[in-house]
Amino acid sequence: MLRAGLRSLLEREPDIEVVGEAGDGLEAVRQAKELSPDVVVMDLTMPRMDGMEATREMTRLGLPSKVLALTMHDDEQYLCRVIEAGGAGYILKSSADTDLMAAIRTVSQGGVFLYASAATGLLRDYLERARSAGADPFDGLSQREVQVLRLTAEGYSNQEIGRQLALSTKTVDSYRGRIMEKLDLHHRSELIHYALRKGLLQT
Repeated sequence: MLRAGLRSLLEREPDIEVVGEAGDGLEAVRQAKELSPDVVVMDLTMPRMDGMEATREMTRLGLPSKVLALTMHDDEQYLCRVIEAGGAGYILKSSADTDLMAAIRTVSQGGVFLYASAATGLLRDYLERARSAGADPFDGLSQREVQVLRLTAEGYSNQEIGRQLALSTKTVDSYRGRIMEKLDLHHRSELIHYALRKGLLQT
């Protein structure tokens, strides 16, 4: 019933096409391998292989699809686990009717999508840790690098970041490369997870 409802919502959008459905995590991974969709809307609660493990498996296989987690759990720990598994977004089932389209479009363009209360909670926890530690909150990143990192976490594309900061797309790529080198990060999911932990999101 949930899949039927989501399909009905999605099929109303002229720029979105539903290319497959799966009833469990194993089937989701199989179809993602065969169909290579731009975005996989992944329910975290499924039989045989849950959505979290299916997301990890897709990341391990290097599949290009962006994973948008769909869950009933309003819990920051779930959010961090989704990002660590390689997911690009997290949306509550209770708000799918209003947020799903924006979330799909955001992650399909290389951004990350979070619901507002999760972003607020991550920012609060980070500020508390930073105050108690008294350390450099951004691990030696320059102000410009922090700006690029923040805009990346907010879901802007390289072109949009360049327009906001008056930089070329190539320069934005260079900044992102330096950020990953300074922080010893090797994958895009690690970069997003770092930005989330540091509270670099506006709500």
